[in-house]
Amino acid sequence: MMPAARESLLDAAYTALARRPWSAVRMVDVAAAAGVSRQTLYNEFGSKEGLARALVRREADGYLAGVERALAAHTDPRERLTATAEWTAATARENALVRAMLTGCWSERLPAPTLTAVPSSSAVPAQRRADGPLPSPGDFVALVRDRAVAVLGGPGKAKPDTAELARSCELAVRLAISCVSAPPGEGGVTDLVRAALYRQPV
Repeated sequence: MMPAARESLLDAAYTALARRPWSAVRMVDVAAAAGVSRQTLYNEFGSKEGLARALVRREADGYLAGVERALAAHTDPRERLTATAEWTAATARENALVRAMLTGCWSERLPAPTLTAVPSSSAVPAQRRADGPLPSPGDFVALVRDRAVAVLGGPGKAKPDTAELARSCELAVRLAISCVSAPPGEGGVTDLVRAALYRQPV
């Protein structure tokens, strides 16, 4: 299947999920919305669970790509971490799947694929990534922390204390995720993260 057609199917599934609970989303409707046959959908994803895993994986990848952009958007290390925290909170507000992945709170409206790897019955190479393990909230903290450490402590920069840097990066991520679970008041995640980071060596 062409990558564009696969994306169209995932877009159709995401749109359907925004309108109704996952249990009420029908494969035939997803296929019709994407302009392909139901058989094509099954050939690509194997099952509704396979479609759910691929959708969750795509949203996770999109969130992490945004983390990369946020880290690259500034030169000041604290502003990079603040931008990452802002992106985390904003994305989780807008995207129920990202919110569930970051918090581990999967509502009945959402698909709840198992986080462990699943055996693949599909011959489609593009599906293999979705068959692998999906990130847990703790995995996301580690992924974002490690990406931030790599950017902030990268080559050509004065070497900060890596353990201190990792703690500061993890603090920013955990603060952002706490703001997803319990939204802050005025000033939001930005003020909280800045207040915490300006007490930390970054």
